[in-house]
Amino acid sequence: MAVKIEKKIKGYSVISAEDRAREAQASTAPAESKIADVIQMHERLERPEVLIGSTYKIKTPLVEHAMYVTINDIVLNAGTEHEQRRPFEVFINSKSMDHFQWIVGLTRIMSAVFRKGGDVTFLVDEMKAVFDPRGGYFKAGGVYMPSLVAEIGAVVEDHLKSIGMIVDNNLSDTQRALIAEKRAAYERATQPAANESVSVTGDGTAFPPSATMCHKCSTKALVLMDGCATCLNCGYSKCG
Repeated sequence: MAVKIEKKIKGYSVISAEDRAREAQASTAPAESKIADVIQMHERLERPEVLIGSTYKIKTPLVEHAMYVTINDIVLNAGTEHEQRRPFEVFINSKSMDHFQWIVGLTRIMSAVFRKGGDVTFLVDEMKAVFDPRGGYFKAGGVYMPSLVAEIGAVVEDHLKSIGMIVDNNLSDTQRALIAEKRAAYERATQPAANESVSVTGDGTAFPPSATMCHKCSTKALVLMDGCATCLNCGYSKCG
């Protein structure tokens, strides 16, 4: 098709395949170099004037003074059938200043994760997997804690269970009956020994001083019964 040129030609050039490729690359470059926008999974919630909170006491042999972990929750969809409590912020207070810097840093990061929303239960697994190179310790009840961070993680786990974010896998009635039977049998077997005693009632169960740690529940409640290592806390038996 012929085109009539009605004005003066000031210059001309021939567009090659390489020129077309360069133009196409230049047109797509800004889109590729543009930083992706951060997508917020949840709407931003401003901090209410009043939050519901719980405070937990931690007393470890690593610190002279006790620590008090406070976790405040925000109530979503208040007054409806979809009402939920979700963690919003966490604080740790103590007279001891030995761990002040990293505790402040840890609580600020945890609070930021809480406010981000979504599934925050992964924090529990991450914190409980922290091991102190100097070794762990047994807290009250004979439960082994590999580090102070792990015990803080255990506190967070207990709180998330209380508000329904983590489902507590309670023992079945059959398992409870089996454990009670094993505790009673061990108590009868060790009755003559003056230095061995075990309480079989309530949550304040005390395990024998000679008990060792159970690798399944990390509780110092593993005893020898009928020639078989048996846990008086979770019912684990080496003999099956």
